[in-house]
Amino acid sequence: MTCMRSRRLMLGFGALLLSPLSFAAALARPEDAQPGGSLAGQLLVATPEMGDPRFRQTVILMAQHNQNGALGVVINRPLSDMPVAKLLDALGADTKGISGSVRVFAGGPVQPEVGLIVHTAEYHRDGTIDIDGRVALTGNAEILRDIGRRRGPRQSIVAFGYAGWGPGQLEGELALRGWFTFPEEPKLVFDFDRDKLWDEAMKHHTISL
Repeated sequence: MTCMRSRRLMLGFGALLLSPLSFAAALARPEDAQPGGSLAGQLLVATPEMGDPRFRQTVILMAQHNQNGALGVVINRPLSDMPVAKLLDALGADTKGISGSVRVFAGGPVQPEVGLIVHTAEYHRDGTIDIDGRVALTGNAEILRDIGRRRGPRQSIVAFGYAGWGPGQLEGELALRGWFTFPEEPKLVFDFDRDKLWDEAMKHHTISL
């Protein structure tokens, strides 16, 4: 990652994480339930038939899916490791006592200046979306401070941008077999070699005749 790219990412992260996620207020309510079941907590995997080059061989953790659309974060496009103190410094926050680094990912083509943190679900604060009881999503800057002081989630990744779909759009792409899904596994979200993740995910692909 170039220095200029790094600076843009840090500034974008600061712009978003000064407050909780704007879409947290729009979480699925019972009346918004997706007919046929929500894909939140699934891994959305691009098939070889995927026609959009932006999503070639991508693996996406689905965070939200209801009648209003869907949102997910790409988890196999790492950019660089970055010191937590450097991110907090870009926010103008106190970095005293802060240590460690986080891995930064390109989370998707929508709002690439927006920073989100995918993490294990034992951690929760304002702005946290509990996806499936095992993984969660937070857009509150305080999570960075907690990570840097070793009070944060057990595992986490930082992503800039996300993948988003309007009502019925993702369902159409699934019908065209551009994607397939299977339940997320924390080891795939946090631990597995990113360069091999798509190949590993493809082992779950079954072709319907």
